[in-house]
Amino acid sequence: MSPVNDSGDQSHPAFFLLVGIPGLELVQAWIAIPLCTMYVVAALGNSIILYVIKTDPRLHEPMYLFLAMLAITDLVLSTSTVPKMLAVFWLRSLAIDFHACLAQMFFIHAFSSVESGVLMAMALDRYVAICYPLQHSAILPLPVVVALGCLILLRGVILISPFSFLANRLPYCGHQLIAHSYCEHMAVVKLACGSVRANVVYGLFVAFIVVGFDSFIIATSYVMIPKTVLTLPSHEARLKAFGTSASHICIILSFYIPGLFTFLTHRFGRNVPHHFHILVAILYLLVPPTLNPIV
Repeated sequence: MSPVNDSGDQSHPAFFLLVGIPGLELVQAWIAIPLCTMYVVAALGNSIILYVIKTDPRLHEPMYLFLAMLAITDLVLSTSTVPKMLAVFWLRSLAIDFHACLAQMFFIHAFSSVESGVLMAMALDRYVAICYPLQHSAILPLPVVVALGCLILLRGVILISPFSFLANRLPYCGHQLIAHSYCEHMAVVKLACGSVRANVVYGLFVAFIVVGFDSFIIATSYVMIPKTVLTLPSHEARLKAFGTSASHICIILSFYIPGLFTFLTHRFGRNVPHHFHILVAILYLLVPPTLNPIV
């Protein structure tokens, strides 16, 4: 019989076991080398960005404050998953405490929501800076930027907290093997031996609310920006505006494409090889934090 938690609740195991990458167990140690390298680059790059923005008063502007928010979010996302993942790959330390797993689940999904919100805010900032340059400081003063950042964080906490509560109420009947490298919501929920309809419906609701709203604002901003850029009299000004917009679009695509792939294949991708799905899910948490400081 599988161990149960100390409270005597027979429906909860005391711990889960993270399999890693099912089907690629023999090469996980080698796969971990580039993942570790990416994590080091992400940690150093985002830490440097935060240090430079903090120490240079000239960078205390909306664009750089949003960049600082993005760096903090990337550090939380990668640090909440990668160290344990490397322990699984290199040390075969598969066990993760039940409540630690729920906590990791919360941080992953809450700060994914925060990152989406920050990218949306950055798109708004680019729209205002390019389309209304003279009113930019009046439309987005520092108090408004800080308030927007707090609202984005609050949205993530409020929307994602039910994930852990819903997963906590499920009976697991001793099932412990999570076929994943970290405690992703649906990977954990699939172990339950009761109805998971509420989890699935709520997960879809949150995904459509967050991704739907943020992607609408981002798309609208980048539809309006080119119209204004093409009217700029200076060729250099047009190139500069397109350059900053292109770099931001690269960051958006590196976040949304693997994220949507992971979300959809968990629910509908029955023919996608499981190890490929897990690899994309890992890159979803590592590629944006690694690329963002470089871009």
